[in-house]
Order: sequence, then C-alpha cells, then structure tokens
Amino acid sequence: MKATLSGIIIAFAVRATAFAEPPTVQAAGTFAPEKHTPLAFERVTLEMSLKPFRVMEESAIRKVCAEAFRQWSPLIRRTNGSSVLLWASDGSEILDYRGRLDDEIEWARYIGIGTPPATTSKADPERRGLHSTSHLYMKHPPRVTYRWLKTIARCLKEVGEELTGKPVAVGATFDPGPEFANSAFKYQRHPEIAQGNTMGASRWVSCSARLKADSVAYAGFPKGIPEDTSLGTFLGRQSQHFLTDLGFDYLWLSNGFGFSLSAWDVKGVLFDGKTFAAGEAPRVRDEILSFWKDFRRECPRFPIETRGSNLSTGSDLASAASPLADIYRGGFNITAPPNSPWAALDGDFGLEIVGYLSHIAELPPVDRFPFRFYTHDPWWLNSPWFDRYGREPHDIYLPLAIARIGADARVTRPAFAEFLTIDNSFGEMPEQCPLEVIPHVLAAMDHYSDEPGLVTWIYPFDENHDLVFGAHPRPGEAFFGDWFMRGAVNTGLPLNTVTSTANFIRSRQANPGLYRQTILVSPVPAANSALERELVECLRSGHQVLFYGPVTHAGAAMLDLLNLKTTAPLAGEMELRGTLGHDSLKQGSLATRIHHRETPSGGGIDTVLRDPDAAGGETCATVSATGGERVYALTREHPLGPDSGRVAWVRGSFSCTIGGGHLPVPDNPETLFSTEVMMRWMLARFGCDIRFDKATPQTRDPLVLAARSNNGWFFSGHSPSTATTLRMRFPLGAPVFTGGEIWLEDGFATWVMPRAWHREVRCFVEQPEKGEISCVERHSGHIGISRRLWLRGLKKATVHFLPELRPGAKNVIMTINDPRPHTETSIPYEKEDGGRRLVARDVTGDLLISW
Repeated sequence: MKATLSGIIIAFAVRATAFAEPPTVQAAGTFAPEKHTPLAFERVTLEMSLKPFRVMEESAIRKVCAEAFRQWSPLIRRTNGSSVLLWASDGSEILDYRGRLDDEIEWARYIGIGTPPATTSKADPERRGLHSTSHLYMKHPPRVTYRWLKTIARCLKEVGEELTGKPVAVGATFDPGPEFANSAFKYQRHPEIAQGNTMGASRWVSCSARLKADSVAYAGFPKGIPEDTSLGTFLGRQSQHFLTDLGFDYLWLSNGFGFSLSAWDVKGVLFDGKTFAAGEAPRVRDEILSFWKDFRRECPRFPIETRGSNLSTGSDLASAASPLADIYRGGFNITAPPNSPWAALDGDFGLEIVGYLSHIAELPPVDRFPFRFYTHDPWWLNSPWFDRYGREPHDIYLPLAIARIGADARVTRPAFAEFLTIDNSFGEMPEQCPLEVIPHVLAAMDHYSDEPGLVTWIYPFDENHDLVFGAHPRPGEAFFGDWFMRGAVNTGLPLNTVTSTANFIRSRQANPGLYRQTILVSPVPAANSALERELVECLRSGHQVLFYGPVTHAGAAMLDLLNLKTTAPLAGEMELRGTLGHDSLKQGSLATRIHHRETPSGGGIDTVLRDPDAAGGETCATVSATGGERVYALTREHPLGPDSGRVAWVRGSFSCTIGGGHLPVPDNPETLFSTEVMMRWMLARFGCDIRFDKATPQTRDPLVLAARSNNGWFFSGHSPSTATTLRMRFPLGAPVFTGGEIWLEDGFATWVMPRAWHREVRCFVEQPEKGEISCVERHSGHIGISRRLWLRGLKKATVHFLPELRPGAKNVIMTINDPRPHTETSIPYEKEDGGRRLVARDVTGDLLISW
C-alpha cells in the first residue's frame, strides 16, 4: 500500500478485520478541545455499477476511477480511507465463478429488471414497464470478463490511493433478487434456491435453501455441487475463491439476505397479517443461523457488510424470526446494517428512523455502524437526490440527527458513509450531485450528537428476542412496539436517541446523570425486571419517563406507579375522549374514534384507574365501547415523592391495516384517529409542547428530530406540506432558530417550515408580549471574537443562552442595544447548570451575544 494509517487497522482490508480502536466517540456531556478538523467518518464508501467503464482498456478504466475519487475528494479528506462497492452483477458472478478469468460475466448492464418475469402482469400486459422488460443502458455495452473485473478492482485501489493518499478497499455484492442481472444460476439451473415471493413468485433467494446436484465445475466445487449442499456452504466457498482471485476485500449482502426471507414485507413466515405462528420461530431462527455458520466455515476471514431489512428489529422478529442478536453475537465478523433507502421511495421516514435505531441499539462487537444515502439508482432510471428528494437534504439530516448511547455512556458516531450510487442508470457521474450533497453531510457530522437529545428510546432489544423465542412467546408485543413508534415519529415525536435496555443500565452506572436532561421513552417493563427497578430509581431521582404499550404483564411496582389495574380487555372500534392539547386544522376536524386491532397491538385495552382519587394524577385519554370505559393515557406528577420526576403512559394502538402491500397502511385520519400522535402531545406534560397547524386531517405531519451537540440544540425536520406551520414551547421558553425569525405568542415560537431543514437553537426566550423575534449571525469585527448572535424584537424578555463548550469555554459578552463590535463589557447575566446556560433578564430591544 502506498498510504498507511498510523495506529489504525482498516476494518475493510482482508489482512485485518477490526479497527485497532473503535470509531471516535465523545463522552456524552463532556467536551474535549479540537486541535484540528475532526474526522467526519472512518471511511467513505462509493457504491457504483460497472456502467461508467464503457471501454475495457486500462487507461480508460483509470480515467473513470480518477474522476470518481476527484468528485468525492472533499469528503474523503475528512476520513481515514475509502472503499468502492462494485455492483457488477447480482451476485451470480460469484455463484457461477468457474475459476477461469477469461470467462464472460453476465453483468448489470440493464435499465429495468435484470431477469424479467416469466409471466405478464395485469398492470402491464404489453411488458412496457421497467419491471417487465430490461433495456441495455447503451447500444453496444462492453464485454466484461472476470479478468477485466479484477483489473477494475486493482485500478480503483491504485488510483484511489494515489489521489487521496489513503487506503482504498473494494467490495463485491450479492443480492437475492432478480433486479440487477439475468441470472441463469438462480432461475434456470437452480430455481430451488429462489423460495421467496418478493418481486414475484419464486423470485427471491432464501439463505437457508439447499441446492440440488449439478455437474458444473465451479471454482470451489470442481466436481460439481453435491446433492443437498446448503447455500451457505456453496456461497461461502465460492466467495472465498472469487474474492481472493479477483482482489476484493469484503462482501456486501444486499436486501435483507442472511436476515430474513421477507425483508421487504410486514408479513412473513410467522405472521400472515392476522395471526402469529410463534411455535415456528425457533426452527426458522436455526435455519437462518445455519447459513451464517456454513458460510463462515468456507469463507472465514473476509469481512461482511450488510443491507439488512427495510423494517425494524421487532417487526422482523415477530414476522420472520430474524435473529438479529444471534447474528450480531455469533462471531460472524459483520457490520451492522445502515438506514434503509426506502424512504426515498415511499416517504416513510418514521420507519427509516425507527428501523435504524432498532438495528443499532445493540451492535456487533466492534460497535460500528454505517450511514447510507441514496444519490442515484443505476438500474431503475431515477436519481433520488434530484428527482425524489428534489435536492432537499432531509434524508441526510434526519438519520444523522440520531444518537446511539453505548454501555460506556458515550455516543457512538457512524463509522462509514455509504452512497448508493455515484453513477446513474446511464453510467454517468454528474458532478452536481457530490457538489451539492457533500456540504450537507459534513454539516450534519459537524453537528453530530454528543449527548442524549430531547427524547431517548430505551429499546427492548433482548426483550423483543425473548418475546419471540422465549418459553412464553408474545410476538404481538414485539411487533406492536416498533410499528407504534414508527407512527409516533411519522406524526412528529422528536425521537433521536436510542440505547438498549442493557446499555441503558450500564451507562447509568458509568454516568448517573447522563439522562437527566432527556425524556426517557420505554415500553412498560416486565414484572420484577432489572429495567423496572432502574426506571423506578430514575423517577425517584427526578428523571422524566414516558411509557407506552400494554401493562398486562407489568408487575405490582409498575402498576402502583401508574395507578392502574387490569380488567377485561376491549378491542375494535371505540370512542376516544381526551384532554391533551392538539394540532389545529384549517379544514375538517380530528376523528374521535379509534380502531384497536388486538393481535398486532399486543392485546386489548384492559386498564382502569386503581385509585381515582390519587393525588397528582391526570387521566389524559379514555376509550369507551359496549364493554365499558378504559383508561388510555395518563400522567402523574411526583409519584414517588416531592423530588421525583413525572411519569406518563400511553397505551397506543396499531392504527393501520395490513393488506397486500409491503407495509401497513395508516388508518384514514378523516374517520379514525391515529393514536401514535398522542406520544408527541404527551410531551407537553413534560414542558415540551410541539404542535402543528395544518390544512386538513389528511395532511401528513412533519418529522422533527431534536439533537444535542456542543451544548446547543439542533433541530432537523422534513415537512411533507410546506403549508404546515410549527409551534414549539419548552421549559426554557420559545426556541429561536439561528438564522431566522419566529412569531412568539402565548409562549409558543411559531415558524413556517421549508421542505427540509436543519437549524441550530442556542437562545430560548420567555416574554409576556407577543411579537416577532429574530436571531441571526453577525460578523466578528473584533480580535478575540469568533462568533456573534444578534437577537432583535425582545420586550421585557428573559433570554436563556446555551454557550458553545468546544473548542474551549470562552468569555461571553452580552450587550443590549449596543451593536459596537469592540465592546468588551457585558451586561450582568446569571450562570446556571454549571455554566451550560446563561440567563439575561428584562431585556428590551436588541441583544448581541458575542464570544
């Protein structure tokens, strides 16, 4: 290698399989001085097809390689290295590899479906659509052999290292479906492995499949495939030969392969949309794990990176028995999956965020996970950055607003940034794309979380596995929890932080005050569990906790805490009554009926108050039907004494229908109330009131994530309707976004949102009079001043300012109605929270804050 990294072993090189140290993390709530521009990521992955390589000559190949690295060099500069993930075919080039480098590859040279379906669809009887017919991306595509593929891999490394001065790895891909190439192996010679029905009947390869015998001399099986050989064994041995012979460094398993046979679908082998077949879970789990064990016996050293499921851990467990914990902890040398790219297609960003958080709450041993962004599609004639996102960066800022808390009480940053892909369906690499995308990615990482955000999800990672594989399975609860939280995020719950139950307990031991400034969100814990004890202690010490889900299996301590008892359950359609503040509509009204589907909601609604006269309690919502009335949401203030925190609970329902599509369809909000929104509304009882003013009940709610970085708040959002306005009020007052104006009235900051947004907040304002308040940057203009914020429109206001604590605490100067840049005398202000909050009182006019 021409370039080396002192003290760091790159995880994606064959000669090593782990970092010498984990990716850079920052202790939550602590700030170390920065002596240089910090790394944004450990590695950048440029995913690309072979389409840009239009001429099979080494000089032409090197020019393409040079252009790719040149375009993405501003991002690569902020990393320790890069890799290129080559979408050469669909993995059939590995399955079919005979050890002969001059054999031609059936490569992904198409626009549209690689392996067209055998039958026509009702929607396209003439086969005119891209899902029915493939089209060559150019008139005379080049002939690609294994030798040329080896040359491309070598040139990518040589040119990349020469231009960037950093190591470059190259990855190969395996996909279970028919999308990318015309596979004779999958669909003609060995159709027995295509057992799944995604993209058509018998079109999806199952990792647990077993092959029938054939006599072809493959690289790993020169005498042919023996009868009943597992796919794990065959693919593992073929991968070992292919990766070694062609100079690849790692393998990417695509589209849920290795995790589930139904990685695109809410239904699966355990769940038909109506009932759960929990008894089948151990068998399916063992079949999936047998793939990994067989593969690793044949291909023991090459690292594996994964796409994983488009859904979430709880959903995949309950529907498909996907044993994520066993895969992570099985010693298989894998990297956790990234965020799913599906939100670009279906707009379900709540599912993307919840799925991402559920997949990284626990991690494989090195605590490493990637971020992935959908720039171009080299197969399906769309380039999401331009024609799906509309050049709006919400799918950059939202998934990069998250915070994953590990057992050591530190925030784990994403190690890799992956871009699917850098070339479009015609093999072009438009420079406009990296020029526009890279600044947003770097800004998001410069503002990346360093402590818990507004809401922290205690994710039941191991508990969900026990609910599916344990002695007394209740898969409906695992299923419900994730889908309920998906709906909550889609309706504006500002969830950005996750920690597993185990990591939550250990991180509190490492830093008891870590979660004091966040609202903890958790399913109701099991009776006498360690989590139950920990959360009771949290509440006793003043923390804030919001529970959700059924209490049917809660213990006496939790029922006493919530002042609940159980009775006969209700299900079906019910009338909802509540006292929570809500969003406002310009047309129509909010529905007052809910549909509680018992099976996917983890049971019926079976709660009533234990003591209706208990002090400090408020019943926030009830539901009623023929069987009576049940408590649906409540809150209690100081339930464990005057110094204890506030607790709240929302029962929640699976407010969706499951039909023939991949995903659940939310209920029509004109006729049925979506209960997930109550999670956001309940935050008002904790002092964090977030409301939307929108056109109609059908208008989709914005997504709002609230992260903490360098002692400030960073709000990231996506508004499907730019006619919707946002109103927010917090315990410190109305947040004033840096670089804009708000209208302050009744304590709320009202702001008109663009489609995508990412805004810093360092100033909160309390004042009795309504009016417009502005917060903008001002230039330094004076030696020793690095930054200024200028607030205007204040009227007898109290201003709470959150100073930057990195690269080191600086003296803060506040002046009222004095814009002179050289003023070094400050008005008096109070220091609160150990200097993390500065308070100026009775301010009228303009306030200039300089440091």
